[in-house]
Amino acid sequence: MDATTAPHRIPPEMPQYGEENHIFELMQNMLEQLLIHQPEDPIPFMIQHLHRDNDNVPRIIILGPPASGKTTIAMWLCKHLNSSLLTVENLILNEFSYTATEARRLYLQRKTVPSALLVQLIQERLAEEDCIKRGWILDGIPETREQALRIQTLGIAPRHVIMLSAPDTVLIERNLGKRIDPQTGEIYHTTFDWPPESEIQNRLMAPEDISELETAQKLLEYHRNIVRVIPSYPKILKVISADQPCVDVFYQALTYVQSNHRTNAPFTPRVLLLGPVGSGKSLQAALLAQKYRLVNVCCGQLLKEAVADRTTFGERIQPFFEKEMAVPDSLLMKVLSQRLDQQDCIQKGWVLHGVPRDLDQAHLLNSLGYNPNRVFFLNVPFDSIMERLTLRRIDPVTGERYHLMYKPPPTMEIQARLLQNPKDAEEQVKLKMDLFYRNSADLEQLYGSAITLNGDQDPYTVFEYIESGIINPLPKKIP
Repeated sequence: MDATTAPHRIPPEMPQYGEENHIFELMQNMLEQLLIHQPEDPIPFMIQHLHRDNDNVPRIIILGPPASGKTTIAMWLCKHLNSSLLTVENLILNEFSYTATEARRLYLQRKTVPSALLVQLIQERLAEEDCIKRGWILDGIPETREQALRIQTLGIAPRHVIMLSAPDTVLIERNLGKRIDPQTGEIYHTTFDWPPESEIQNRLMAPEDISELETAQKLLEYHRNIVRVIPSYPKILKVISADQPCVDVFYQALTYVQSNHRTNAPFTPRVLLLGPVGSGKSLQAALLAQKYRLVNVCCGQLLKEAVADRTTFGERIQPFFEKEMAVPDSLLMKVLSQRLDQQDCIQKGWVLHGVPRDLDQAHLLNSLGYNPNRVFFLNVPFDSIMERLTLRRIDPVTGERYHLMYKPPPTMEIQARLLQNPKDAEEQVKLKMDLFYRNSADLEQLYGSAITLNGDQDPYTVFEYIESGIINPLPKKIP
């Protein structure tokens, strides 16, 4: 994918180190901070930035119309991500800030805070230790394009922006039933989310300005402003429908904020496909190799080629083939190493399948330095595997391959002479599947960042999921 035309050879350890330690992203983030803050002495600034180690903390903006549930989603995300929640209300309550005192005075008079003052409050709050170390979530800010531009001018850059959306009629109806717990700030609803505890029920209060007319006016103002805010976040904004259960909205939002955006970092794919026999690994490997010019490394094919070419390794492998015995791991790894060490694998990347079959082979692979940076498990139900494999046939006259269900022979004459490969016999398939699933739990535990896919669907749909998993960074694992 990132093959170079330069004549020099790059040791494989160099790009692997860069990818594993996110060197490109580290330097990119440092450069961004230098250009934003423009310190007089860049060296101490860079040292301080590295010590902070906060490039990956949450920096989230949640936007949405009144009654869309953005405050609830923001609060839930804050609890889950252990980040700081910033709202207009809690920003102006800072008793130790002169800016907050002035903003509070204006808010009591006008029910709004001037944009310049609000952005100054945000800047002060984001400079505090908890926001620096644990990240932050802005709830409903910015409301206008002026606020968005002021925030950008100060170098305050969110990593994810979520915009909740729902029909106005739904929002008006939802707003009428809104209730707030004055002690905790939690939001409830008379129809959709009523607390079971009578103590909480008794202290709930209806907020001001929730009548149908007032809500409609707020919605009109929101729609007028949001279309001018959206262009400020072209590549990091995700729209989520709020017209669904709140829990579903939350999990969609959580999935998005745990994802990483694509970067310009050099990336050489080292893809490992795992799955039971008949799960489609060979086809997916061929599709990846064709589209992204990866080297298709099939372990079984390498062994057959070594025997056919009568290489030194091939002569040692042949007795095992003749006796239909498994090739020892040490010999198998030597053949595999010979292929993966070739320059096309180092430059273009590879897609490996057929190995590892168990934990010992996986550890051997890692010990030799062949660490995949993308691992996919193709899950296919037992019945589907049996249907795929046991119904395969071959015409001994023409060599044409058929499938009794998906590609039946055109004539009865051809059907009468079809043969089944002994490897496709039901007993053999069951044996291979049992062997795979006996070791799959250990492999899943070893490859903790692996992506599990449903392989029992159209192969091009499976390929799209694999492709997405390769070109996009892996999601963050947040407990």
